[in-house]
Amino acid sequence: MRSPAGAASFSHLVLWAVLAVARTCLAAPVTADLHRHQLDNGMEILVKEDHRAPVVASMVWYRAGSMDEVNGSTGVAHVLEHMMFRGTGSLAPGQFSRTIARAGGRDNASTGHDYTAYFQQLHRSQLPLALRLEADRMANLVFTEAEFAREVRVVMEERRLRTEDQPRSLLYESFLATAYQAHPYRTPIIGWMQDLENMTLADARTWYQTWYAPNNAALVVVGDVQAADVFAEAQRWFGGIARRALPERKAQSEAPQRGIRRAVLSAPAELPYLLMGWHVPALRDLGRDWEPYALWVLAAALGGSDASRLARDLVRQQRLALSADASYDPVKRGPALFVVSATPAKGHSAEALEAAVRAQIEAVAEHGITAEELERTRVQAVAAQVYRQDSVLGQARQIGMLHNAGLPPDGSALQVRRLQEVTAEQVQAVARKYFADDNLTVGTLRPQPLAAAARAGEIDATLREHR
Repeated sequence: MRSPAGAASFSHLVLWAVLAVARTCLAAPVTADLHRHQLDNGMEILVKEDHRAPVVASMVWYRAGSMDEVNGSTGVAHVLEHMMFRGTGSLAPGQFSRTIARAGGRDNASTGHDYTAYFQQLHRSQLPLALRLEADRMANLVFTEAEFAREVRVVMEERRLRTEDQPRSLLYESFLATAYQAHPYRTPIIGWMQDLENMTLADARTWYQTWYAPNNAALVVVGDVQAADVFAEAQRWFGGIARRALPERKAQSEAPQRGIRRAVLSAPAELPYLLMGWHVPALRDLGRDWEPYALWVLAAALGGSDASRLARDLVRQQRLALSADASYDPVKRGPALFVVSATPAKGHSAEALEAAVRAQIEAVAEHGITAEELERTRVQAVAAQVYRQDSVLGQARQIGMLHNAGLPPDGSALQVRRLQEVTAEQVQAVARKYFADDNLTVGTLRPQPLAAAARAGEIDATLREHR
């Protein structure tokens, strides 16, 4: 195989070979067979047939996450996620997951800023079971003081173990609360500890009664199924659940930043840690937007792999950092951040590393990226899309994420095509436009001496038995 530029190096040959394979795999749109249906109660049903194996992934997505919470009740979306496994009028606490396991499947759930999602992955013949169980807890969840108190304790312990005992997690929490001063993305998904301590059973019940309605939910099914059969089963189990009036969702945005912001955290740690974030646009129109795709490519060029600029220059060449990465998630209901995270090497400060990151972005703004960098990011984007198709659950997550963000759920192939159309000039343009200090928030971890007796690293048994 020969690259258009005539490059003969092995690395270039591999690059073009991977790209050719990935493009071949995506020759047909991977979500062209997405089938949509809406029940009379407003519930959306999205089905993608994938007949490669006799398995199915079923997900119910509620468009309600931590961004929909109000002050004083942060964390309630996540607490309710826990409560959804604690029984209905016909199921004892924990019986949901035991029933799925006996059927040879697995299940779990996750809460995000924008959503709460529940999934089961099992044999295709067991899909009616999964839908019956999900419909049951959508309509018939039981709330008891004992189960609520138990789950709140579990969430509080989860917060202690995963946030309060983890300096980097604490810094990230402070970083978001500084970068977002108006938008609810500023609050942690797991909630503030004081709100968890004061949460009541009525808070959880109100959240359930407010948001867990069929007209605020989408069922996504991917696997060895026939769409018509799934629609019939969805009607059978969910069709009888009455729709409810949903609260008006008022527009929430973040005012333009007018100066650099800093969050500094002092905590026991071995090394400093650095976070840098810039406000950038999220993806709102898959076909017309171009800046989010250019930012996507910029994130990959800076930190998408071991060959990226931050890893090459700051880690291997200058040895300023032990690690450095860039991330950008354009698929969300709210505003987006472009984030660089990095750990200084021993003997180097977070301030020196911050200056080095700025220099890297300034170089892109001044000189752009190379043709090889641009092509590598295209390879990564296409390959990532191909890899997602290996898993029915991965496909279901992708469809659900797009739909929850108000984007076409069958738009993943379009995303890839638009990424492949990004030019070096566009990448340079967004680097110039958005990466000014007035738009920057910096989070810095200042390490303090480690405690003589650190908390045990094992997760409490109550967390392990949650599912």
